[in-house]
Amino acid sequence: MMPVLLLAIAAGLGAIIGSFLNVVIDRLPRGQSLITPPSRCRQCGHTLKWFDNIPVVSWLMLRGRCRTCGAAVSWQYPVVELATAAMFVLVVWLTPIGPLLVPRLVLVSILIALFMIDLEHQILPNSITLPGILAGLMFSTFAPPGERDALIGALAGAGVLYLIAAAYYLWRREEGMGMGDVKMLAMIGAFLGWKAVLVTLVVASFSGAGVGMAMMTVQKGGMKYALPFGTFLALGALVSMFAAESMVAWYAGFL
Repeated sequence: MMPVLLLAIAAGLGAIIGSFLNVVIDRLPRGQSLITPPSRCRQCGHTLKWFDNIPVVSWLMLRGRCRTCGAAVSWQYPVVELATAAMFVLVVWLTPIGPLLVPRLVLVSILIALFMIDLEHQILPNSITLPGILAGLMFSTFAPPGERDALIGALAGAGVLYLIAAAYYLWRREEGMGMGDVKMLAMIGAFLGWKAVLVTLVVASFSGAGVGMAMMTVQKGGMKYALPFGTFLALGALVSMFAAESMVAWYAGFL
């Protein structure tokens, strides 16, 4: 059994990383520095003390409000911190201690940031995806999937979505997918390899289609909805991280 202490450390580290991811999610799309100014209330501008920045705990103690002016603090902050903590625990639980652990923790952190940014702003910043591709390729020099599979994965991830986007544009004469999605899938391929690209794309496509159909049913609208595909790519990548090999092997068994 995984030692409870190790899982507790993973949860604590994940909550701290999640607190930083909140800064990335909030500031990066606005073009603001991630370092300065220090965290402060958006409403009154009061600089937060260290005890107001304890992940999850501070939000609960203050009941989701600023200590100074009483303005509501978004639920996003504790949710991202808890989600990151939970994912860190899951990664540590399911990943043998070794060279693969750090790349998976890094990828999980990146995916959470991209998930939230795309959900709110419908963008996938180059300042995350492009360094992410390089990081995935660098990690592959000493950890799975290995340099060859990582390079093939990055090229396949970019190539498949680029061809789909190009074909859609030629058919409809309008953009149906942003280049941010192309770069994000290339990054996922660099971290996880080409098999994970296939599984990620399948999971993202089916989950995105399911949500789109549900939205059309509820809102009784047409077929045009600006769904943030990056959020579904993030979900697909998380599934692929742990299940790509077994899912590809299962499918291959039918051939």
